[in-house]
Amino acid sequence: MSIYTTKSGATSILKPFSGADRERAKTAAANKVRFATAKEKGLLESIRVAVEDGNFHFVQEFTYFIRESDLDDDEFLQVFTDARQIVHHLTPDFISLVEALMSLNWKNRDLVIIQAYTDFCVDVMVTHNRYLPIGLIKLIVHWIPADLDSADWVNGSPSERAHMDLKTIHDALNRILTAVPMSFDEVIDAITSKFPYFKKPSHVTAGYLFNVLWFIEYKPIFKELILQLVLQKLLVLDVNAPRDAIDVETGENQQPTVNHPIGHTLDICLLMLYKFFDEQCRIEPKSREESLSASQVFHMLLYLFNELLLPSHNIHHVQFVIFQVCGIRSVYWEGFLQMLWKKVQNPNASAIIRHTAVGYLSSFIARAKFLPLGTITFYLQELSKWAHSYIDDSDEYGQNCSLKANMVFFSVCQGIFYLIAFRASDLTRCKKDLLFLQSLQLSRLAMCHFNPLRYCLAPVATAFAGVTRTHQLAYCHTVLERNARRKLATVYGHDKSMSEEVLETIFPFDPYLLKLSKKYIEPIYLAYHDNETDVVQTVTLPNIRKRGDSEMIEDDEFIVADKRQKLLELSNSEEFDEDCHYGSSINLKK
Repeated sequence: MSIYTTKSGATSILKPFSGADRERAKTAAANKVRFATAKEKGLLESIRVAVEDGNFHFVQEFTYFIRESDLDDDEFLQVFTDARQIVHHLTPDFISLVEALMSLNWKNRDLVIIQAYTDFCVDVMVTHNRYLPIGLIKLIVHWIPADLDSADWVNGSPSERAHMDLKTIHDALNRILTAVPMSFDEVIDAITSKFPYFKKPSHVTAGYLFNVLWFIEYKPIFKELILQLVLQKLLVLDVNAPRDAIDVETGENQQPTVNHPIGHTLDICLLMLYKFFDEQCRIEPKSREESLSASQVFHMLLYLFNELLLPSHNIHHVQFVIFQVCGIRSVYWEGFLQMLWKKVQNPNASAIIRHTAVGYLSSFIARAKFLPLGTITFYLQELSKWAHSYIDDSDEYGQNCSLKANMVFFSVCQGIFYLIAFRASDLTRCKKDLLFLQSLQLSRLAMCHFNPLRYCLAPVATAFAGVTRTHQLAYCHTVLERNARRKLATVYGHDKSMSEEVLETIFPFDPYLLKLSKKYIEPIYLAYHDNETDVVQTVTLPNIRKRGDSEMIEDDEFIVADKRQKLLELSNSEEFDEDCHYGSSINLKK
């Protein structure tokens, strides 16, 4: 009989009910329909019937009960106290029940209840490894801020309330991982699977990164794999926030901010990562153990640079992680430069990797404000020795001088030209410096049969020519003119605009555009300043008609004017200051 039926048989719909009576009736119905079986049997009895009789009906009812009801503290504590008593019976046959138990909201309850929940999780995962992935994900999912929680996350830092909630999560996770050391792979898989999609709001990705970095502070055994994952995820952000799409505006707090959504996310994440490495690698005179730990972190980062950053193409900001760390201690930048130089000289490495290593080497030496002059001259000398040796080993008349066949040589030459042009003020201060530059035999490099100036980026070649002419080290303008004519003649001969064969430029430490994280880079970063050398327009294209040119007279005025303008603009020494962009052109101006 319905609980709404009276003794007379008339239904309640025909009789007026007060609001209080109606609520009591609803509660009674809900208790009778939803909770009677679960409360009568309880967890212990439901499991006993399932184990002894093979009847899982009561277990299913209890599972529905805890999923749908809002347990008070006493009920919550009773459920988990009972669950710990029969944890050895909770085989994978009870996976739905265990998952429901782990899904209960426990974060904002009393410490006794949190302890009971954690104890159960530890027990069930130790007893049944099958539940490790489920249990870890149930904890790690709490690392992800909700889309509407941006007020609790300012530039990747949680509010006090959010931090207290997260501490509960991390304490529980720490207990579980200490008790279940074989969970290494499951932890990495869980953290990887829950990493937010790169288009998520900035506070979501940054909040998750905050928790990831927090995690490896108390579980350093995971440090290398977690940092590898972080760099991989930041690379995805980086390639989706190209330099030409990043625009800076003044935010509400009067601080400049990147208005590109993904660029803004990258900016906050790099700010957090720089802070992490600064704390990990900056040495205070405390103990030998801390010094060894910092060195281990650097070597870990150097390994990840080799594996992830060096082979990556078209990245703009993530590589500054190694730049920032190298600025902390001299032993770091010494190790970084040595690694790059070995990579350049390694004949077993691919040409593109060696070419990229030259770009990192020359860009780092040019931009690192903390490098002593002796280091700059050492690597200039080593690069020059290698280039001269390459020329000596070649056959001037039978050698294939194409870009593809000699990419590493042209890369080294461009690196030399770039460094001399960029660091001219440091390298020409006194007679001793000029004698050193003379010893590099720059004229031989520029004038050799390989003609490296032909393949260099035009602003680099022109700026180098201006510096060397001013200090009477080499005279390259004739070569630049000849190269310009050769390119134009090729275009005319095919009666269309042909692509010029130019070495792909990789100067990875071009000016830093992200505003929040820039505070870690700016103090150690050298911006380009015009060296005020006597550089003039070096490419002149006289209108000389040759025999046999009559067939292209009609098109000369249009093609020549267009091409001449392009080359004259590129050859202007000011372009060295204005057009240095990683991967396409160079812009040495901040």
